[in-house]
This record gives sequence, structure tokens and C-alpha cells, in this order.
Amino acid sequence: MSNQSGIVASSQLRSFFGSCRDGRVRLVKVSISPAADPCLELDSEQEAAGTWEDDWDRTVPKEIDPDQPCFILYRLDEKDSSGYRWIFLSWSPDHAHTRQKMLYAATKATFKKEFGQGQLKDDYFATMREDVTLAGYKRHLTVEAAPGPLSREEEEMLEIKQSETRVEIGVDSKQATLASLAFPFDRDALNAIETYWKKGYDYLQLGIDLENEIIVLKTKGGCDISELPGKVPEDGAAYHLFRFKHTHEGDYLESNVFVYSMPGYSVSIKERMLYSSCKNAVVDVIEKLYSIEIAKKVEVDSGAELTQEFLQGEIHPVKSLNKPKFARPAAPSRGNKRITKAPPS
Repeated sequence: MSNQSGIVASSQLRSFFGSCRDGRVRLVKVSISPAADPCLELDSEQEAAGTWEDDWDRTVPKEIDPDQPCFILYRLDEKDSSGYRWIFLSWSPDHAHTRQKMLYAATKATFKKEFGQGQLKDDYFATMREDVTLAGYKRHLTVEAAPGPLSREEEEMLEIKQSETRVEIGVDSKQATLASLAFPFDRDALNAIETYWKKGYDYLQLGIDLENEIIVLKTKGGCDISELPGKVPEDGAAYHLFRFKHTHEGDYLESNVFVYSMPGYSVSIKERMLYSSCKNAVVDVIEKLYSIEIAKKVEVDSGAELTQEFLQGEIHPVKSLNKPKFARPAAPSRGNKRITKAPPS
């Protein structure tokens, strides 16, 4: 039996629990108050606008603090005899203080009891931002529904069955090619992107582990525009995420630039193909999973192209002030005049 923290719900939260089950509320965020006598208190709530799947990415990720644990109740659209079913999400980020994580872990059972465990369909624990997206939750459901490990006899029977139904491929068969690939990210790469999102780094370099087919972290840290060209490798491809600090029309700006570097045709065909195919998926993870707005995506052959003037011109293209005047088109030609004779009388 787990140790309990002794922290209970505030009277306001208990009152809210009694009124939030009518189908109006989609999400409830609860935190432990920082007072001398802490209690569970209502942090925020979100109303339903569509189906539970439509509302998930609109509500859950933006309620997450990268450094602070919390409890989230998320209402599904299905009901049973006791009312709507709910998902209990326990958010405990890796960057949170150890004492905070332990405090929330010790209060978890009390919180579920205060709300009513009978209405909780699923208990979901998340530590990374990618885990709290709808795609992350569905991955959790897939893992939970996966069958257990097979015995040796079951593995042999499965292999025999697959060999009997395997499609033979010959020289005349055709295969569809993928427009893009999406390799999984190494944990260090995801942690680095999250730190970049919190402005802990100004530069990341990501690459592909060609043997294991995963996205890995190559370099991280601080970097200014004068150092950026030296970061680009000359013997292989790479993805770069750079925070370009500059001024434009008197305003100080920090623009996120995604650079895909490929040093000519000295790189193997396999490497060129994989880097080109994975580029869009890497950008999607940065933009959609971590909400990092990329101001410009550029492709270069070498680091020498990445100058202050080049990035400034890519992000803020010069506007032409010389607008062409309207030129009246010439009237259509009717040809030479014809001489006609009068008909004889």
C-alpha cells in the first residue's frame, strides 16, 4: 500500500466535482496549493466544443507546465449507469523538482477517491510533452491492448502461419514508394527539443542513425550567427534548429530557423534518400508536438551559406516599392481599308 500525503480536496473543489459531471465540462486541471497547509484545488477548466478526440489537442497540451506536475481529468463522450466516463491523467515532467513529483505521487490515490474511482475509465501517467497529445494517448492505449509475450511454441506457430500467407514478390511486382518517412526519436533528442522550447538552448543538431533508423541528437548548446556555419558538417547530412536573434525595423526578434544541410553528392544514396524523406516528419514533431513556430525552413549545401544577410533576407524579404504602372493595351488592328465599287445599276 502506497504512502499517503494527507492532502485532501478543498471545499471549493469538492463543490465543483458535484457540478462538473453534466457534460458541459471537458477538462479539469487540479494542482496542490503551495500554502503552508496545502490542499487540492481547482486550477482551471475547459468546456467541450466537439468530440473528445477533437477537443484533446485543443485543451490538454496547453494546460501542461513543463516544470510543474498536476492532475487532469478529461471527460469522454461515453456513459455508463453512473454517468460520463473520465480519463485521469497524472502529469509529472522529468524537469520537475523531486519533492513535487513525490508529493503528487503520494496524493494520487486520495485525489481519485475524492472524485470517485467508479467513473474513471483509464489512469494515464505522462512525463514528456509528446505523451499528452492525442497521438501519445492512443499509443498508450495500443501498448495497453497489446498481447503479452508469446511462448516458444506460440512463436513457432505464428511464424508458420505467416509463411503460409506471405505474398511472393517477383520482378514483375510493383511496390508503392513512400513520400515521407517518420522514424522514432531518441529520448535524448526529445529532451533537447523540450529544453530548446524552454530557451535552454539556442541550437540543436539532429541526425539519423542509419543502422537503427531513429532520429538522434548530435549537438546542443548555445550558438550565435557567426558560429552557425562551423556547425554544419562537411561529410554528412544533418538537421539544424537555430534561434536566430536579430533586429528588424527597430524590433528585437528571435526567429526559429530549421536548416537541412546536405553536402553535395559525396553522401551515399541511402543517406540522401532517408534524410530527404524524414525532413517533413522532423519538422512536424518540432512544430506540432512542441509548438515551436518555425519562421523559415532552408536547405543548404554548406555552412558558408548561413550568414546574417542570408537569414535576414529569407525571413524578411525585401519588398519592391516600384509598382509597374498600368499600361493601356493597344487597340486591335483592323487592317488596311478596302476599296469597294458600287454595284452596277
